[in-house]
Amino acid sequence: MAMKPSDLKLARKQRGWNQKVAAHRLGVSQPYLSLLENGERPVPPALTQRLQRVYNLPATVLAPGNFVPQENLDGRTLAEDLAKLGYPGFAYLRPRGRPKNPAELLLGALACRDLEPRLTEALPWLLLRYAEHMDTAWLVNQARLHNFQNRLGFVVSLAWRAAESLPQAARRVQLLRQLEEQLQPSRLAVEDTLCQASLPRAKHQWLVTNRPPEAASWNLFTDWRPEHLRYVA
Repeated sequence: MAMKPSDLKLARKQRGWNQKVAAHRLGVSQPYLSLLENGERPVPPALTQRLQRVYNLPATVLAPGNFVPQENLDGRTLAEDLAKLGYPGFAYLRPRGRPKNPAELLLGALACRDLEPRLTEALPWLLLRYAEHMDTAWLVNQARLHNFQNRLGFVVSLAWRAAESLPQAARRVQLLRQLEEQLQPSRLAVEDTLCQASLPRAKHQWLVTNRPPEAASWNLFTDWRPEHLRYVA
């Protein structure tokens, strides 16, 4: 989600820096930073990445790239991208490099033909961790454009149900329930899996009558339930 001038100024003040100090750390001039904070200049993408790093801002400030679905993402790369965003399940990886926008990473994972269970498990965490800052309009539009709304809708449902009993999670639960409601009108009638194209036929038949109600509602053959999630933000 693009940064507003007021957000830019607030982020600097939260670091306890005046414009001169912040400009030095960002590698720009103080007058230029003043123009950015007053909304007289747009923040260029390259500077947004620097702002995210220097001000220690959530990765949601990074603009999503030109999203192109890939059915066969490398699992190791996806795990490292999740680790960069703070996912506890892959904390041991300690990867280097810039993080991705969480919404872009989530949608990329949902596009996969087959996803390892440990990677699927991380997707509700992404939503809960970044629910209050995620660009949900972009996420919903892209999901609809590429026909991933059923997968996304179920993961959203899984996330808010897992967090219902957590302290101080009421706001995030509310936001995610609203997001699920936004996706409902575009729900697809076609049956799908949650990134398990190679699901064995026997498991498929078992899921016909044993999948959770939320999965049936979103026309997905999966047995993921909130209690299966080890990490809930």
